[in-house]
Amino acid sequence: MSDLSSCGVELDDIRAARELVRGVVIETPVETSRWLSDLVGAPVLLKCENLQRTGSFKSRGAYVRIARLTDEERAKGVVAASAGNHAQGVALAARLTGASATVFMPEGAPIPKERATRGYGADVLFAGRTVDESLAAAHEYAARTGAVLIHPFDHPDIIAGQGTVGLEILEQVPDVRTVVVPAGGGGLIAGVAVAIKAQRPDVRVVGVQAEGAASYPTSLAAGGPVPLAAMKTMADGIAVGRPGDLTFAAVRDHVDEIRTVTEESISRALLSLLERAKLVVEPAGAVGIAALLDEPGAFEGPVAVVLSGGNIDPLLLSKVIRHGLAADGRYLVLRVVLDDAPGALAGLLALIAEAGANVVHVSHGRTDPALSVDQVEVLLQLETRGLVHAAQLRDRLAASGYRVDPSS
Repeated sequence: MSDLSSCGVELDDIRAARELVRGVVIETPVETSRWLSDLVGAPVLLKCENLQRTGSFKSRGAYVRIARLTDEERAKGVVAASAGNHAQGVALAARLTGASATVFMPEGAPIPKERATRGYGADVLFAGRTVDESLAAAHEYAARTGAVLIHPFDHPDIIAGQGTVGLEILEQVPDVRTVVVPAGGGGLIAGVAVAIKAQRPDVRVVGVQAEGAASYPTSLAAGGPVPLAAMKTMADGIAVGRPGDLTFAAVRDHVDEIRTVTEESISRALLSLLERAKLVVEPAGAVGIAALLDEPGAFEGPVAVVLSGGNIDPLLLSKVIRHGLAADGRYLVLRVVLDDAPGALAGLLALIAEAGANVVHVSHGRTDPALSVDQVEVLLQLETRGLVHAAQLRDRLAASGYRVDPSS
């Protein structure tokens, strides 16, 4: 294993950061998940950073960074760029240390995150469509005004602050074998990996990225940080187009594996956390659970999964719930071709009712040129009990002679 100073952060730095944040951030709870434990075949425990102050782990690193500024530096104010979680952490830390804060957020940043950032006393400005573009604006602002840039992940103090999560995990789950961590720019997973590997090199550290914003696999293959040409994911908290230089070094040297998960998997994970764990977690915070659901046999237990944040826009939450229900087969859309005759629709609906599905919406179509003049296409939106029930319903319709569009 490489020297743990490869990213500029060592175990003593993280321990010092923990003393600095003591009383400022909370030691978040670890909750045992029975349903995930049954799935994996070993204990699975959830590190609930979604219950942290400001709703994410970001307040740890932000406070360490700003608290270590000189009085002269704090007097010039601080500036940051963030989709929301780092913004709130910086705003809170600035308020606690008496510094003014300006935060650049990408256009379309979640409204609750923007409002919370303003609520902590920061000025919010919008710049660009991604965190990387907002970060460029923050750099320009710092050069122009003298404000100190508080980078969202690529600074030793930020990494050390986030690494306190790793210290807590080893104390709360002393027999842990695998730690699963969401990864965006890499501040959290870098800090956690250094904290864990310095004490327990036998523990496997796995990072998880959204498939549509997975900068680490490409960068690791290239041997250095490589920017993504484009990103598309609901997980705005980890939508970072380029790893940091320091965080890349830590991930390269101390993280055992980087996995990616799809939007469908993230939706299922978020929905499962709501239903089974009674926890509100944002998409970025749920990617570790998505990885477990995708391949439960790939993780040696006990497994600790970091739920990195819970700041989700209610409008997005409603969309994700619908998406998750569809991905789980519990919200099903079918296109069925019927004879355009009296009672045909009633017979179809009766069969669906007998199969135990609930009809949410029905619409007719007669103008498709693929239909004959005596046929009608019926679009059905149904609620089922899951993927198995949905497949049984399809089979029952087919066995009864109904033509179900295979694309539906």
